[in-house]
Amino acid sequence: MIQQESRLRVADNSGAREVLVIKVLGGTRRRYASIGDVFIATVKD
Repeated sequence: MIQQESRLRVADNSGAREVLVIKVLGGTRRRYASIGDVFIATVKD
C-alpha cells in the first residue's frame, strides 16, 4: 500500500531518484494507492 508521506524510488529515465507522495487521487476519502493508481508527488532527490 502507498499512502501520503510515503517516499518512493523512481524507476524511469526522468532523472528523479526519489519522490514524496502528496495525495492519492480517485475519491474524497481515499487513503491508499496500489499498482496502477494515480497520485500526486514531489521530487525529493
